[in-house]
Amino acid sequence: MSLFVRNFFMYAAAGLLMTVVACSTTEPPIGKASSSLYDRLGGKPAITAVVDKFVGNVATDARINGRFATTDIPRLKGHLVDQICSASGGPCTYSGRDMITTHKGMGITNAEFSALVEDLVEALNTFKVPETEQKELLGLLGPMKPDIVEIP
Repeated sequence: MSLFVRNFFMYAAAGLLMTVVACSTTEPPIGKASSSLYDRLGGKPAITAVVDKFVGNVATDARINGRFATTDIPRLKGHLVDQICSASGGPCTYSGRDMITTHKGMGITNAEFSALVEDLVEALNTFKVPETEQKELLGLLGPMKPDIVEIP
C-alpha cells in the first residue's frame, strides 16, 4: 500500500475529530457557567480514552480498516488527542496539516466518511459522552465533509 493511501485515514480521522471539535458553537444551559468542550468531555484523559476506542473501532471496521494497514497507530492517536484537546479549549497544540491538503486526490467516498463517523459515535457511546456534547461534535461534521470527500 502506498504511503499516500496509508496516511489517508490517519489524517482523515484526525481531521474529522479536529473539525468536529473546532467548530463548536453550542451554548451552555441557561443558568450554568460556561465551560469549554474540553472540560465537558472530561479533559485529556477522557479524550485519550475516546480516541483509543475510536481507533480500535476503525481497526476492526472492514469497510475502512484497509486504509490503515500500514499507519503508525501511536502517531495517529497522538495527533487525534492533540487536535481534540487543542480545538476543544485544552492546553495541547496540534501542528498537523489542513484537511484539504491532506485529502486532495485520495478519492474518499461518502461511504468511507460515514463509516468513520459511525466508528466515532460508537466510541462516544462506549464512554457515555452526554447527548449534548455528542450533538455538538457530530453536528459540526458537515463543514468538514467537502474538504475530505471527493466521491459522493
